[in-house]
Amino acid sequence: MTTSPTAERRRLINLAYRMLGSFAEAEDVAQETYARWYALSPRQREAVASPGGWLTKVAGRICLDVLRSARARRERYVGAWIPEPLPAPTDWSAGAGDGDTGDPADRVTLDESVGMAFLVVLDAMTPAERVAFVLHDVFRYSFAEVADIVGRSPAACRQLAVSARRRVDASRPPSPSPSPSQRSRVVKEFKEAWEAKDIHALVGLLDADATAVGDGGGLVSALTHPIEGAEQVARFFAGRIAPDRLTLRTCTVNGQPGLAAHRDGAVLSVYAFDIADGRIRRIWAVLNPEKLRYWKSG
Repeated sequence: MTTSPTAERRRLINLAYRMLGSFAEAEDVAQETYARWYALSPRQREAVASPGGWLTKVAGRICLDVLRSARARRERYVGAWIPEPLPAPTDWSAGAGDGDTGDPADRVTLDESVGMAFLVVLDAMTPAERVAFVLHDVFRYSFAEVADIVGRSPAACRQLAVSARRRVDASRPPSPSPSPSQRSRVVKEFKEAWEAKDIHALVGLLDADATAVGDGGGLVSALTHPIEGAEQVARFFAGRIAPDRLTLRTCTVNGQPGLAAHRDGAVLSVYAFDIADGRIRRIWAVLNPEKLRYWKSG
């Protein structure tokens, strides 16, 4: 292989996480892809003109299969399914993952394409739409290359990407995206209002049509249905926290300001926010412990 196996593995995990919304599954995809590579004979490997392209093709096809089977699994999932939240590089738990001791920042590149709002939109796409869109629009593969992975014509893959792009564009608010400092300010004020159980302040930080959804995976208690409306969301959060038992900390969730709730040194829940015009439109609360295994205790 002409490129570093570590670099290729990192690229595959970045690609697979965006396709699947699960870091654990992305690691599995990378591992399975390499298992298939090393299952080839030395002569077969030498005959591969582009090992990186071969790995991408295999990983893409594995992701497509995982996405198709995930639809059936999601129907059995208890409550809402939210993509697995990623911590900031400094907040990865020691020894998380498959024993990789490299810089945690190398695991997944945190940019707009891993924002929680973006991943939620991706999750609403068909498997073929998602794979075609991620490969072409995010990783800049040609439609000819995408077609080889998805198993459709380049023209059909172009249409899949166009359809997916419409979904992404429709999900974005008409106003400009807030700056990182604006996002941080809103999240900090939400944290303070939540800790103070100040319903009035919480309502003032929420969009009138704000929604909150939780993911406990049936393993812990969580919202089974979204809460809608600023006052309803504010009352839910004001009545939820017990300051003597939980500690709220600001953190980075998928590259954007968020919150993590700690108790006795363990991370119990992580909160991601969609913010527009200085107000919170959506809150995603991940409580499923299987999705928090990479978060450092504090």
